[in-house]
Amino acid sequence: MSQTALPLLDLGPFLAGEPGALERTAAELRRINETVGFLYITNHGVDWKMVEETFALAARFHAQPMEEKLKVKLDDGMQGYLPYKSSTTRANGLVAVRKPNENEAFFVKPERGPKPVNRWPEQVPGFAEATLRYYAALDDLAHRMLPLYAVALDLPPDYFDKPCEDSFSTLRLTHYPPVEYGSDEYGIAPHTDSTFITLLAQNPVPGLQIRTQAGEWIDAPVIPEAFVVNTGDILNRWTNGRFISTPHRAFNTMKTPRYAIPFFFHPNEETLVECLPTCTSAENPPRFPAQTVGEYMAWFRGQNYDHFRQQPQAAAE
Repeated sequence: MSQTALPLLDLGPFLAGEPGALERTAAELRRINETVGFLYITNHGVDWKMVEETFALAARFHAQPMEEKLKVKLDDGMQGYLPYKSSTTRANGLVAVRKPNENEAFFVKPERGPKPVNRWPEQVPGFAEATLRYYAALDDLAHRMLPLYAVALDLPPDYFDKPCEDSFSTLRLTHYPPVEYGSDEYGIAPHTDSTFITLLAQNPVPGLQIRTQAGEWIDAPVIPEAFVVNTGDILNRWTNGRFISTPHRAFNTMKTPRYAIPFFFHPNEETLVECLPTCTSAENPPRFPAQTVGEYMAWFRGQNYDHFRQQPQAAAE
């Protein structure tokens, strides 16, 4: 892999239903996830004007006075505003010195029932409607990609449909202010995602870096109107380590603010993640204990967010 290149996957033929496209695209996805764990996708069907609108809303939210943002401070359900330097990456051994991440964020969950779930800022008109619209578009894209992952793992195309029908996913609107980074300081420290997959819209301000299997950090260049997609820990555990959950990190080295709007796609909260039948054998027994998505996420959040540090969490292997 070159210093400035990650694999690119064109979803157009698959999404158009061209004969053989599911199998061809799934085979390429399998190769990428077994060797890299990160890729770009193009011809994904998401209206890029919606992406640009969401970036603009992220900027408008974070530009508010702190007293306004704190009115919707993160709650126990992990919805709302996470103040600057309130998260510390602890869920892996990728950094020896753990310092708070140089970012702030706002978390959005789906509104599926009569009772409101999210905490909405009153001073940003249209915020709820636009972010929920973007959430729905990304959730739909992730669901449309599920047959690719199933076929890539030699499973029926609809294998992941039911486990993901009410996905336990999150949209995060992150602000990385321009700062001078000191020793062992990052916009977000080296980590792997907790997800099945993560969908990250590209923006004009670069800052994402990926660690190769050889241990080299490379830049993820900006490809206009493309999404970066990576395997997360849940899919890594489900596949018995077959699909790689690749470490990555982010900085803002520009003199202007940097925003990121990752969509963290998870299966249903009660879905049991245990080794898939196509990913184990007598010579390759299951490596991870079976856990529900909710149990794994409770552990992950307790490790990485100070907001949850005082709450007892179940251990994860």
